Amino acid sequence: MIDKILIETIKSNFTEAIRVILANKVRTLLTALGIIFGVAAVITMLAIGKGAEREILSQLELVGVNNILITPIPDEPDENNSEDEEDTGASETIRFSKGLDLLDIASIQNIPTIKQISPEIIMETYMIKKGRQSSVKLIGVTNSFFETSNVNIGQGKNFTEAQAINAQPVCIIGEKVEKKLFTGESAIGKQIKVKDVWLKVIGIIEEKLISETAQENLGIRDLNQDIYVPIQTFLVRYKNRKIIVDQEMPQGMFIINGGSNGPKKRTPRGNYHQIDRLTVQVHNSNELKSTAEVISKMLKRKHNGMMDFEITIPINLLKQQQKTKQIFNIVLSIIAGISLLIGGIGIMNIMLASILERTKEIGIIKAIGATKQDIVLQFLSESILISLGGGILGCILGIVGAYILEFTTGIETIVTVGSILLSFLVATLIGLIFGVLPAKAAANKNPIEAIRHE
Repeated sequence: MIDKILIETIKSNFTEAIRVILANKVRTLLTALGIIFGVAAVITMLAIGKGAEREILSQLELVGVNNILITPIPDEPDENNSEDEEDTGASETIRFSKGLDLLDIASIQNIPTIKQISPEIIMETYMIKKGRQSSVKLIGVTNSFFETSNVNIGQGKNFTEAQAINAQPVCIIGEKVEKKLFTGESAIGKQIKVKDVWLKVIGIIEEKLISETAQENLGIRDLNQDIYVPIQTFLVRYKNRKIIVDQEMPQGMFIINGGSNGPKKRTPRGNYHQIDRLTVQVHNSNELKSTAEVISKMLKRKHNGMMDFEITIPINLLKQQQKTKQIFNIVLSIIAGISLLIGGIGIMNIMLASILERTKEIGIIKAIGATKQDIVLQFLSESILISLGGGILGCILGIVGAYILEFTTGIETIVTVGSILLSFLVATLIGLIFGVLPAKAAANKNPIEAIRHE
């Protein structure tokens, strides 16, 4: 019986609140604007945060948690350096580095913290299909590449030891390459011509989604568009920069051109490195920094004291990105909080103004038997309804805004049910908290004075 009376009381209070709100539509809308934009900001902020979290996790999967990346630094012409060298006077010699090569792998793989090493040789070339030529990246790899890059072979198989050692003309292709060359049919067992060599397709990697942001920030290629061959196949059948460099520099030194009276100008060697990328995977992530330092010292010694390579730890870059995005989310949270606070103050202000307008009405209601609790419930119902209405509009605006943001800027956003429910909860609490003071002010009015109020 008591529950039934309570339900009827709540129902009548909300009915009266709806009547008052509909009678003042414009004022109610203006009051709810703070809540609308605050809730929209909360949903957008959470969507950006979720998107950033997913992006960080996907990038971690791409680069590997325990990976160290070593990239060579090609020898490029330096105009300023060349001008300085013209004034040196006599012929000089400078230190010579053999570049990053397979011998370096043999040296560093003995470091006990290293689990495995994956070298890559990259060449921009072309493939031919039915007389049509398409550009493609040809990558010379070892079997460890697919594990360190978290790439699965969806169809076919990996290179066998015999294929790798004997430089056989076999390849594994990305899924986009298969779709381009073999539309509607499997590429396994078929031949493709890459540059001047026919390669037999023995495997196809599973499609891996790689965002443009990840490609730009982490130097990751779109692995789905590449063709992979055993590294020995690449060196034997395509190009081996190591042989070219050794032939050009038989005495192991680098000459500055020019006689004693002529201008002195250093001849750049271009890319003299045999390997274009080296991924080193360690056993534990806490060994990354120390292992990178050991590798740096070892390679510098083997390269005749020249730092013609760069060592990076991708996970550190990702942590820095994550920290930046967290700061961005905190700023958004503060903005959303301020919007909600202003919205709550707006509700309280309007409710206080409404009480002044309805003072006589409050006095009459109290005179015919309404209790303080009834008055409080009536005005709280109004403030909660305004907040909930603003919350609904804010949710719609936040969802639409999140998708527009993703479409226009490319920032990944993920709207979840949890963020919508949280927004409703926040909107309800704002209405409840900021409606209490006006409701109590209305309930405490003296009925006789209220009836006399004009």
